[in-house]
Amino acid sequence: MNTAFKKGWRPLLVLLLLFLLWEGIVRFIEAPSWLVPAPSLIFQEAYNGWSQFAPHLLSTTSLSLYGFAIGAAVGLAAAFFLHMLPFVRESVYPLLILSQNVPVIVLAPLLVIWFGFGILPKVIVITLVCFFPITVAALDGFKQTPADLKHYMKMAGATKQQLFWKLELPAALPGIFSGIKISATYSVMGAVISEWVGARMGVGVYMTLASSSFRSDRVFVAIFAIMILSLLFFLLIKLLEKLMVRWKWKEDKTK
Repeated sequence: MNTAFKKGWRPLLVLLLLFLLWEGIVRFIEAPSWLVPAPSLIFQEAYNGWSQFAPHLLSTTSLSLYGFAIGAAVGLAAAFFLHMLPFVRESVYPLLILSQNVPVIVLAPLLVIWFGFGILPKVIVITLVCFFPITVAALDGFKQTPADLKHYMKMAGATKQQLFWKLELPAALPGIFSGIKISATYSVMGAVISEWVGARMGVGVYMTLASSSFRSDRVFVAIFAIMILSLLFFLLIKLLEKLMVRWKWKEDKTK
């Protein structure tokens, strides 16, 4: 707890100073609130309008978790098959890289046209955002398997499946969790993007309505909520990593 506090107070102090600087500049130049609201007005709106904003935040949170779970499963499954089938990896991996060059915001309207305004196009958007970092991180993690241990297990008669489950997968866990942490934060962004295209509830809908009515304070409330939600997802995955990859944490502490 003491170590976490020692590491955590510095960014909190910097954040507080940024808010104070923001507040001072806005008040000094007398900027209109609809253009650049002061942090005090944003926090006031977050408090007063919480009952109205909470259902939108809950909708985005559940959608992000649902899409992230599917995206993580797809990413891990893709990494497994590409690793176990090298000839498929050589053919498909370049296509996966090319697929990431297509902006998701462009695909979202097409998915709505094809699948309607239900939850399916939104989940597809989040899955497309989440699966790639996990797949790449897992494939890179599999390559980090110590060659000498791999050689010893082959000499002991281990099959390809035993080699994967006993050695390659445990060795790749730190890399896999790195990809999962990135995807967890991306899932919130993917959910908001999907809500921009077509939804009845969600932070993306709240942000769109606030922007169209020139309520900049509400737009910033939505932005801060997205940032906090992404940070919470990241911290939860980091805690899960600490529980599952204890040996890695012990090594880091000894360094």
